[in-house]
Amino acid sequence: MDNALFVGLSRQMILRREMEIIANNIANMDTAGFKVESMMQKTDPSEPAVTLGGPRPVKFVAPDGVARDFGQGALLKTGGELDMSIEGKGFFQVQTPQGARFTRDGRFTTDPTGRLVTQAGAPVLDASGGEITVDMEKGQVSIGADGTMSQGDEQVGKVGMFAFANPGALEKAGDNLFRNASNLSAEPSVDAKLRQGFLENSNVKPVLEITRMVEVSRAYEQTAKMMDSEAELARRTVERLGRVQ
Repeated sequence: MDNALFVGLSRQMILRREMEIIANNIANMDTAGFKVESMMQKTDPSEPAVTLGGPRPVKFVAPDGVARDFGQGALLKTGGELDMSIEGKGFFQVQTPQGARFTRDGRFTTDPTGRLVTQAGAPVLDASGGEITVDMEKGQVSIGADGTMSQGDEQVGKVGMFAFANPGALEKAGDNLFRNASNLSAEPSVDAKLRQGFLENSNVKPVLEITRMVEVSRAYEQTAKMMDSEAELARRTVERLGRVQ
């Protein structure tokens, strides 16, 4: 296989990964707090497979990580007493068996012991990193813009909202959660406001994602045609050399 086919193959591998990311975006367009992702690429200079007066080095296509747009999604009113959304920059912090995780998904409920938890059962943490317990028999829960939870005149907790100076420090950890993959510390978010009875929609734009999907599909087909042309050219060249000999 010559250099052109190697380069084409590297391009197809990137396009396939990009298609997977786009498909994941579309699949999560209705997932609360989901953040749209896109593929980043770079050139990877490498020594050519065969040197026939061609360029040195040959530049292959290589992945360069996944970009994530943490922009605000639209807020959807649900009226749920424990449904919460963050307006502005910030994340809820939850505790999992693997450690602290962060999310924008505010579909919270209570477990049998009264702890405020995610849909997966992970405890939601307060501003100081502790668990929040609510006795639903004490009456309706009201939540202020700063995260303060009250039942009547009694304050029962304060939902923590945390921010990072560089959101790029966060990596996906499954279940719509992120983990801190850096040495940066999560700081209390001073600008974020909590909205009770609302959920944040994903910031996926379906029309844009479908357009990207069509573009990636066409690019894949064009790369395949280029590789077929190169293979046909090589075949004809071998045939002609055989006639000369």
